[in-house]
Amino acid sequence: MDPTIKVEDVNKSYGKKPVLSGVNLTIPKGQLFGLIGPSGAGKTTLVKMIVGMEKADTGSIHVLNQKMPNLGLLQEIGYMAQSDALYVELTGEENLKFFASLFGLNKEAQKKRLAYVASLVNLTADLKKRVAAYSGGMKRRLSLAIALIQDPKILILDEPTVGIDPELKLSIWKEFLRLKNEEGKTIIVTTHVMDEAVKCDYVAMVRDGRILTSGSPSELKALYETDDFDEVFLKAGVKQA
Repeated sequence: MDPTIKVEDVNKSYGKKPVLSGVNLTIPKGQLFGLIGPSGAGKTTLVKMIVGMEKADTGSIHVLNQKMPNLGLLQEIGYMAQSDALYVELTGEENLKFFASLFGLNKEAQKKRLAYVASLVNLTADLKKRVAAYSGGMKRRLSLAIALIQDPKILILDEPTVGIDPELKLSIWKEFLRLKNEEGKTIIVTTHVMDEAVKCDYVAMVRDGRILTSGSPSELKALYETDDFDEVFLKAGVKQA
């Protein structure tokens, strides 16, 4: 079976500064894939390229067998950026309806999806409030709801749980696992939080635009002979150096 996402020998620089160097990834359908690394490692640039918002200087990215960027594939991809792209003058509900209409959801489908995503991120009671009055955490939750609104095959989530309280974070991760297991969705999550990394099926550790190491959490713990995932990252960095 063809992979859902294939990244082949991708390089990207801004001016003279290399941001990604020789990146290769293969992500099969229904995998929860973690991109792990500190801020500035290149994770956000890589996910933007997978979505089609940035172009590789060299190399190629294919999503659902289509070369990216490809506008026609946006219907199949739910993307949550690191910075919230919301209409603050509108209410939470109006934001959700606007994005649902962009994806051509009919009234009935809109109503159903809106109720589901609002409930998932615990915003049902706040939908009539203007987003300008939302806290940072509420804006993150609304951004996640928007990424899910059209029921995409692929979810690409850049630091999705930053600023979200621990209890809700747990329920959101539970839903990620359900979406993967029951609906076969392919999910990419970027994070620098190691206790989130271990929930992924497979992780790639990124630093300075390169992939230090990749594998399932249990494989990486065995490879680097430690039960501590922070230590895996440190040892991978030392090995690379």
